[in-house]
Amino acid sequence: MKNPPALDQLISSLKVLPGVGPKTAQRMAFHLLQRDKAGAEKLVRALERALTHLTHCERCNTFSETPLCSLCADEERKQHQLCVVEMPADLIMLEQAKCFEGLYFVLMGRISPMDNVGPKEVNLDKLMVRALDGKVEEVVIATNFTAEGEVTAHMIAELLKDKGLKVSRIARGMPVGGELEYVDPVTLAQAVYERRELD
Repeated sequence: MKNPPALDQLISSLKVLPGVGPKTAQRMAFHLLQRDKAGAEKLVRALERALTHLTHCERCNTFSETPLCSLCADEERKQHQLCVVEMPADLIMLEQAKCFEGLYFVLMGRISPMDNVGPKEVNLDKLMVRALDGKVEEVVIATNFTAEGEVTAHMIAELLKDKGLKVSRIARGMPVGGELEYVDPVTLAQAVYERRELD
């Protein structure tokens, strides 16, 4: 028996989420349609609002509903420190760990030649403009300790090396191959405290 086209479209749409295969997408679709129509409507409204209201912060590149996100607009933050992370989830983890009081730049990805993701796709041009604004004195590189994260960190360090900025990398208190989003706050805080300057 074939599914109705609308059901197939819903299942196909749910499969775009990371880690969601055909069976999981089908279970989600049936759950939303059979048991949680109110939840489905709430999800639709939230997606519509996010797609129409969210943009990127002009300074740090994270998601924001205003030209400057709340962190960049906070004058109490240390303006001379800039922490570079791969994704907004990494920024959130660092904030939850309460270990960094400066500002951020979110790359929205990491360099991955195998996936055709280069410096342009991860906004290294915007990062350079932000890092060289005359206020930043130290750039803390907090990309993940994956092969792609290491390549990204190395490229950022090379670009900034001769610009008169202190460039440091968070320490390897984190598991190799681990991602910031999944590390406990204490381990993450220790990694930031023990960051080292890159040669």
